[in-house]
Amino acid sequence: MDEVLARRNIPCVESSFEIFDHTADMGFRVRAATMPGLVEPAGKALYAIIGELVAGEPSDPLRFEASGEDPSVLLRDYLDELLVLFERGQVIVVRPVVEAFDASRLVIVGETARIDPERSAFHREVKAITYHELDIRKIAGGFEATVIVDI
Repeated sequence: MDEVLARRNIPCVESSFEIFDHTADMGFRVRAATMPGLVEPAGKALYAIIGELVAGEPSDPLRFEASGEDPSVLLRDYLDELLVLFERGQVIVVRPVVEAFDASRLVIVGETARIDPERSAFHREVKAITYHELDIRKIAGGFEATVIVDI
C-alpha cells in the first residue's frame, strides 16, 4: 500500500492518536498508514485515557484472534481484551504484533507486562469500550479509527 501511495504522491499517515472529550465519556481517533497500523496506537490511546502506565515484570504472552464482518468491531473487541487484562490482572500489552487484520479477521500476538504500580499514575476508570460512533474509514494516506470509551 505504501508503494501505491508513493506513486500517487500521497504521503502516508504516521501512526498517531488524539484523545477527545465526548458527552459523559471520552473518545480517541487513531490514524495509521495501514489498517494493521491502527492496532498499536489504539492500545496506547486506551492506556493513555486510563493513566500513565509503566510496564513492570513480564507476564504471559498474548494471542488474540477474532473474526466477524466489521473491522471496527474487531478492533473494539481487541481493545475490550486489553481492558479485561488490565482490570483482572493489572496487565498491559507492550509489544503487539498484528499477524492479520482485514475486513473479517484480526490476529494479534504480543508481549505483556504487569503494571508497575509504584511508577504508574492512574487517572480514570474505563468501564467499557462502546460501539457508539465506532468506525474505521479510509483517509488520504491511510486509515482512521474512532472509538468512544465509557468512563
